[in-house]
Amino acid sequence: MEILYLSQADIIALDIGMPDVIRIVEAALREQGEGRVEMPPKPGIHPLPQTFIHAMPAYLPRLGAAGMKWIACFPENTRRGLEQTTGVLVMNDPETGAPIAIMDAAWITAVRTAAITAIGAKHLARQDSRTLGIVGAGVQGRYNLLALAEVLPELREVRIADKRQEAVEGFIKEPRPHFPDIRVEPAASPETAVRGSDVVVTATMFYLTRPLVKAEWFDPGCFAAPLEADYAWEPAAVRLADKLVTDDAEQTRYFAAHGCFPEGMPPLYSELAEIVCGQKPGREKSDERIISICLGMALEDVALGHYITDLAQSRWIGRRLPLA
Repeated sequence: MEILYLSQADIIALDIGMPDVIRIVEAALREQGEGRVEMPPKPGIHPLPQTFIHAMPAYLPRLGAAGMKWIACFPENTRRGLEQTTGVLVMNDPETGAPIAIMDAAWITAVRTAAITAIGAKHLARQDSRTLGIVGAGVQGRYNLLALAEVLPELREVRIADKRQEAVEGFIKEPRPHFPDIRVEPAASPETAVRGSDVVVTATMFYLTRPLVKAEWFDPGCFAAPLEADYAWEPAAVRLADKLVTDDAEQTRYFAAHGCFPEGMPPLYSELAEIVCGQKPGREKSDERIISICLGMALEDVALGHYITDLAQSRWIGRRLPLA
């Protein structure tokens, strides 16, 4: 018995574009919306305060995709020169249960998270959105820009804020040849990035002790995607939302019971999969404030891991290691 091992470099060498990632993740959401996914709640352990390691299994029968992601988030890793998010994804043969591939999960997590933002924007942002405000110039800030540029045809201006000036400078200098019409500029503060933006992404950290985004900055008509649950947004700002959307209602309620939404969780409008499937309408009015808090689901990782496994096998990329 052999298992295919794929490093992050191997996965990147497959040259999977963001449009393909968005397509794969949206197809997985459609499976979820139609009730064709087996995905139990993700259990976790917490070796240090404000850290977690989660087990995220999923099975998508129509895709023939089964697997589990083992993912860690340790925010203090950045002080050690390490990424705060690390992990592996294991893919299994649904016919035999045998593991068939193990691969880096950091790149997969980064791109599928950005794809979820883009899918949310596709259905929930104004399609004439021209201005994007990003708070956080790290990995997620970068990938979210790439993903949103694919679904917002009128996007022209990006304002990027980060407490690390060198991160902002690196973000601005990064070449983006596919989007020559989009201007990226530094924002002096989170307020400068958020106020007046048609779309807002906060890509900071879980467990922030002080919110960064105030209610008065959240303009009518704005679509917002906080990637750190509600930690970066003051409760009054979240309550302003005309629609609060999530990827997994049960998971979001669990987070609410364990530290999120300190003043109580506002009513949920819908899961994103219901909107993707047309079971509920997305944006209905141009002045709606809409927040999409998507905390990540295993089905996204497993669907993308299935695609990566097939592609790597067809191209003979990766290493085959003996398992037994």
